[in-house]
Amino acid sequence: MIKSMTGFGRCENHQGSRKFTVEMKAVNHRYFDVNIKIPKKFGFFESAIRNVLKTYIQRGKVDLFITYEDFAEQNVALKYNESIAAEYLKYFRQMAEKFGLEDDIRVSTLGRCPEVFTMEEQDVDEKEIWETLETALRGACEQFVAAREKEGESLKTDILDKLARMDENVSLIEERYPQIVTEYRRKLTDKVQELLADVQMDEGRIASEVVLFSDKICTDEETVRLHSHITTMKEVLLQGGSVGRKLDFIAQEMNREANTILSKANDLATSNIAIDLKTEIEKVREQIQNIE
Repeated sequence: MIKSMTGFGRCENHQGSRKFTVEMKAVNHRYFDVNIKIPKKFGFFESAIRNVLKTYIQRGKVDLFITYEDFAEQNVALKYNESIAAEYLKYFRQMAEKFGLEDDIRVSTLGRCPEVFTMEEQDVDEKEIWETLETALRGACEQFVAAREKEGESLKTDILDKLARMDENVSLIEERYPQIVTEYRRKLTDKVQELLADVQMDEGRIASEVVLFSDKICTDEETVRLHSHITTMKEVLLQGGSVGRKLDFIAQEMNREANTILSKANDLATSNIAIDLKTEIEKVREQIQNIE
């Protein structure tokens, strides 16, 4: 399937006392670029998270937000730092002796000093936490991919419609070419007759001028290549997958052929058709920028 590069996904996973919430969104980008916001204590999971994302996403700028909640009551423990308490007590006694102060240090006073008592989280099972996080991450990715595929199908339908109109314009240019040559021959003949009056015309010279003119404005090669590019782009779209870069290259080639046709055009009708063709190609290129 065709995937858009924009999308959104969200998933929560609540296992035991732990809950992970994963949200992700993306916009267009030439390459895969991800920005991960995760609680600092779980930063060591970042590499594993990137590896999971790469299985779902090939291109796009992705912002990933992970939040964590722990509802357990026994997840932290109080720790007494005896060496720090001893340091405080040593300096308190030095101060009392130095300045002649009363040594009135109590346990409650010492206990209020910074770092004497600290709260520490209990050791956690990294494997268990990763399983909880990975489930939420993959759930968000699947929702994200589904949103991309839905928008991608809309893009595919729109581009196919535009390709059909482009194919019609190319056919109109092909149909117009022999008419231009015929009109040129008639105008050239009328002009020569007007100038020469009763003098007999040189049909060979007229034919030579018409051949030179037809060669100059001939766009057969360009229209054949355009038909081919249009067919190829349709096939790539129907094939699906990560085809954005390939489609963009084909669109560039289409634009090159359309520019050549426009530069050769010696006819207002052909110029107008070529301009319409270039307009459709630009619209297609804009849409392709949204495809992964």
